[in-house]
Amino acid sequence: MPAVTHGREVLMPGVSVGAVRSRRRTLRAIAVNGSAPALLAAGYATVTWSDPHRGAMLAVAATMVLAGVLLWTRSGRLAGSRRGRLVALLAGSAVTLTGSAVLALLDGGVAGPLGTLVPGSVMLLAIVLPPAAFPVVGAYSALAYASVVFWGDPAPAGYAVVHVLGFAGSAVLCRRHAAVLIGLRRRLADSSRTDPLTGCLNRRGFDERVAAALAGAERTGEPVTLILLDLDHFKTVNDSHGHRAGDDLLTWAGRELRAGLRGPDAAGRLGGDEFALLLTGTDAGGAASAVDRVRARLNRCAPSSLGSATFPYDATDAAGLSAAADRRLYADKAGRDRHAPSAAAVAEAGAELGEQRSNDPEPCSAPTRKRHAIADPGWMAVAQTGTAAVYVLLFAGGHPHRSGMVALCFWGFATGLALVAGADRLSRSRLARPLMLAFAVSSFLSCAAIAALDGGVAGPLGIGMLLAVPLLMLGLRRAIAAPVAVATGALYVTVAVTVGGASLRYVVISLLATAAAAVATATQGRAAARQRELLTALSRVDALTGVLNRRGFAERFTAETGRARGVALLVFDLDGFKQLNDSAGHAAGDELLRWVAATLRRAAQPHDVVGRLGGDEFVVLLTDVGSPGATDDAGLPGAIGDTAADAARRLRTALAERTPASVGAAVLDRDGDDFDALYAVADGRLYVDKSDRVRAKNAATSATTQSAARLRNPARNEPVASFTAPSR
Repeated sequence: MPAVTHGREVLMPGVSVGAVRSRRRTLRAIAVNGSAPALLAAGYATVTWSDPHRGAMLAVAATMVLAGVLLWTRSGRLAGSRRGRLVALLAGSAVTLTGSAVLALLDGGVAGPLGTLVPGSVMLLAIVLPPAAFPVVGAYSALAYASVVFWGDPAPAGYAVVHVLGFAGSAVLCRRHAAVLIGLRRRLADSSRTDPLTGCLNRRGFDERVAAALAGAERTGEPVTLILLDLDHFKTVNDSHGHRAGDDLLTWAGRELRAGLRGPDAAGRLGGDEFALLLTGTDAGGAASAVDRVRARLNRCAPSSLGSATFPYDATDAAGLSAAADRRLYADKAGRDRHAPSAAAVAEAGAELGEQRSNDPEPCSAPTRKRHAIADPGWMAVAQTGTAAVYVLLFAGGHPHRSGMVALCFWGFATGLALVAGADRLSRSRLARPLMLAFAVSSFLSCAAIAALDGGVAGPLGIGMLLAVPLLMLGLRRAIAAPVAVATGALYVTVAVTVGGASLRYVVISLLATAAAAVATATQGRAAARQRELLTALSRVDALTGVLNRRGFAERFTAETGRARGVALLVFDLDGFKQLNDSAGHAAGDELLRWVAATLRRAAQPHDVVGRLGGDEFVVLLTDVGSPGATDDAGLPGAIGDTAADAARRLRTALAERTPASVGAAVLDRDGDDFDALYAVADGRLYVDKSDRVRAKNAATSATTQSAARLRNPARNEPVASFTAPSR
């Protein structure tokens, strides 16, 4: 199938728009990072035009910039092809490294102002290259730097070794940190597409998987089957055993559906007790067998109604497949003798889950990121001081300050290891920020002292003062990292001025190269932070209604209960929602759920929190409902209980425009001190409310029926019911 044009991007079949845009960003980052050393060298050559080879240096720099411009302009088309993207990445990296090596040779070798271009370019490439390409680029960079060492002017003893080890350590740590961020984003992206209760894909994730499968099927001609299913009389489970038992049954059903999948297949929870299966390579004949297998697997605890549709026999797009499967589901529902799961089956499902009820790990927690941000500077200190120790032991045998340099290396190495070892505990401590600041001051002063003892910033160990800056900009917040980077630059200049031994051009080029690397890593870090924030929001929002999902609501509950003055939890359940789904279809039910979410958000106070836990179950967290009062005769808290009751009545009245709803309320510190406790109390009161309203409705219906019967049979000589009391 030919490629498809999407804006300026060319999409190959089966490649998503998001993947292409991510690849395009990588290619453009390679183009920018590859042009940075060229622009730096061009400025340097212009300022020192009277020195040899400046025309050749400008020509090389211009070639590198043109290659970057070409890669940037072609990035949209190249990103659509995996092979083209990989070739472009390797070619762009090769141009950058080759050009950097030639520029360093033209300037005199590794000890000249441009001698750090090759290892510096590796550090820039490390933060943007994919894992598969980085080892190849790293090997080529070693050859490029070796050519500069071999053919360039002689450098001081140990100079090349120190620079190779120092830059390699910094590049590896930058690469490691970037890989951690990528891994966290990947886990968070998976979380944003996963239902937190059942572990199946949520509606957003399942829709994306269906779209990708149909795109592949159009290319290969392979059939794809969609199976939709509803748990029979699930509402009865909730009404009879409570929402906690219903959640256990849903979790059990999701686990069973996922356990029966093959590698490329997928299971999703579309909402409430509605699940879906995507079976690739399954034709219409195989679909009937698959339906039978799924029905048999679920029958033990969660009997279900199912319907299937197959591409391309029943429909050729996702909407058509869903409509065809939905029609067959309701035909199956109408043609079977359905019954609710027994109490024993519900209990069995809950017992099988065991500890898996709370198996939804935090996909990308702040402590995890904080732990890495603390440990990485420690590893950097270990790498820097370890490199300095190698130099002192191997190349500084007769150095007059050898003992002092060894002592400083030992101090930096020991404090770095201590920081790495204590990163986990420190990430949970309030002392993290002051201790990290103290460590940064100690680390940079140690590096400055080592460089000063070695003869200044132009010596082999001088570059160690600047190597940590790009990593800090990648891992720390800009408000913290930027002042540290500026202070480091000032310290570098101070050593250069006071100790001497370095030319102005060497100092300026070193600072500008470090600044370019810092800007590149800071840009990468901010982009990662923006993606993380977006994915965090997606992972905590219900895809159908736009309110918080179970995970997001639980997090907000924890945050709000820590600072709100009075907190109450309201749990809402829509009466008759299952009948609406069964009679009008899931599309009508979905539309009502969206309306309910919007109505609750509109009717609630701005500081209250609205969430959907699943199905037709909504929750509202009242975050400022007054001060705790005394308990009244009915056992409800005074001031807070009354306010929660008022809010419950107001919200239920708002919902009554389209749907009746049952509601239960619980108050923090009176009914429980955490979400689970409040939910259990509110859920119990919800079912008391539901039972009372059902009895009232039945009584009203019974009285109306009896009155009508009496009016039809006046000969029975029975008194006719009246709205006024009889006179005595």
